[in-house]
Amino acid sequence: MSSKRLDFLSIGDIAVDAFIRIKDAGVTCDLKKEHCKICFPFGEKIPYESIEIVPAVGNAANAAVCAARLGLSSGLIGNIGTDDFGAESIKRLKRENVNTEWIRKHRSLPTNFHFILWYEDERTILTKHNPYPLSFPHIEIAPRWLYLSSLPEHSLPYHKHIVEFLDNHPETKLAFQPGTLQIKMGYHALASVYGATDVFLCNKQEAQKIIESEENDIKFLLKTLAKLGPKTVVVTDGQKGAYAYDGSCFYFQPIFPDKRTPVSRTGAGDAFSATLISMLIKGLPLEEALLRAPINSSSVVQEVGAQKGLLNLHALEEVLKNAPLEYKLKKL
Repeated sequence: MSSKRLDFLSIGDIAVDAFIRIKDAGVTCDLKKEHCKICFPFGEKIPYESIEIVPAVGNAANAAVCAARLGLSSGLIGNIGTDDFGAESIKRLKRENVNTEWIRKHRSLPTNFHFILWYEDERTILTKHNPYPLSFPHIEIAPRWLYLSSLPEHSLPYHKHIVEFLDNHPETKLAFQPGTLQIKMGYHALASVYGATDVFLCNKQEAQKIIESEENDIKFLLKTLAKLGPKTVVVTDGQKGAYAYDGSCFYFQPIFPDKRTPVSRTGAGDAFSATLISMLIKGLPLEEALLRAPINSSSVVQEVGAQKGLLNLHALEEVLKNAPLEYKLKKL
């Protein structure tokens, strides 16, 4: 068991990603080039170019690896099967210096396996969350931060146990980056989680779903999310950049101006969110954390998978030191 206090303890589903590189497909979007759909001929055989299998991924696992690469003591709470994919995931996490003592192994259920349809630089993910029995582990030394992300639909009682842990350990802060199924639960069901959150992170489309609004005004989205309880709210908007609200000031952070063409955008959001929280843990103010988060996102999209391109702290700071002059945070 860990005898020291962890900086960063991530909570969420662990999965294996199979990247299926597709060539023959089409994409259709609405007039605003939003709500895009990938299309294949129905009932036909569709050739693919390649497949690459990446273990030990998922929002929470990606975040834990990101924090470890940035020099924090990092751990992960999650579930796997006793199959080969589960064993390989544990090996991969240990190689990344992620504490795995709170990962439960289940003989009756396989490790989560996701298929990623990878077309050009975007992807559509076919997911399956196995119904693992969930119980929050006994943790003798509370971490500095919990990072809560994607959990399955049957996890509502589990969220309540997480909030109980936070109530009993006020020294621990919470970052919440909800997954698809947590958003689907609705904010009323997770009201206690939102209320316990120090930093909340999501993208613009997710923000609209959470507050059940089609409003596009970013300040409205930030303030409405903040009313749910989080002390700081961060909303990303793809290539337009990221926005933040700390209860008094609004910030805008553009994406990092990387001239390279992205290989795959999988993991960009996790890299952004985990880097921002890691920088806060290191003692940087929100403004400085926002400057650094897009740099890791721009690096991740140059590789296949959500972890290969994650930077260590020295590499990240070197990129920032040589960043173009126009790469600046702005107050709104």
